[in-house]
Amino acid sequence: MIEHILPAKAASAEAFSDPSGVWLFPEETEAVARAVDKRRREFTTARSCARQALARLGFDAVPVPRGPGGAPQWPDGVAGSITHCSGYRACAVARTRDVASVGIDAEPNEATPKGVLGAVSDTGERERLAGLPAGRGAHWDRLLFSAKESVYKAWYPLTGRWLGFEDASISIDPERESFTARLRVPGPVAFDRRHDVFKGRWIIRDGLIATAVCITSEEDGKNPTHR
Repeated sequence: MIEHILPAKAASAEAFSDPSGVWLFPEETEAVARAVDKRRREFTTARSCARQALARLGFDAVPVPRGPGGAPQWPDGVAGSITHCSGYRACAVARTRDVASVGIDAEPNEATPKGVLGAVSDTGERERLAGLPAGRGAHWDRLLFSAKESVYKAWYPLTGRWLGFEDASISIDPERESFTARLRVPGPVAFDRRHDVFKGRWIIRDGLIATAVCITSEEDGKNPTHR
């Protein structure tokens, strides 16, 4: 599923269950030493997805420990992102010569819990959501939430700073299955230019929403590499 919204130069892996026999490096085991069983299983499967995705870039199996802020720590020269939700785990990676940063997120295709939309969106975003077509099988409020999560995951590795929900204004394009995030704070610099607008893609399949943001070496809005 996730590969359909990633650039061609990215590699990915996903799982819809937690298989047995999956292992962790000691550095990874430490991160979930006190976690409940559900958290350990999703973390372990997600790290297995990370190793599968890295192998598709030509890397041997390496640990992917948690770094500052909980973000995965990738090998030198690699940008990546991990996501997991009920019934789904995934990882996307790319070489930083092609993609400066990757952010992916997956959510159940369900309405957000009461109060969440108001906490993560502004009036303009809610007005735009209200204007989106019904009957498309999409819970637009959950898609907005997922898009903001992907934006943050692409932002943080480039800046090392927190990005609040209010710091990015999302517009969803239902026809192109894409979204645009306009930052309200100065954007990060990558590939010798500042990125004040993040472009993303989304997909809905099998009761899940997935979103992805990739900061590529192509000019904003002229990226022909999506599958």
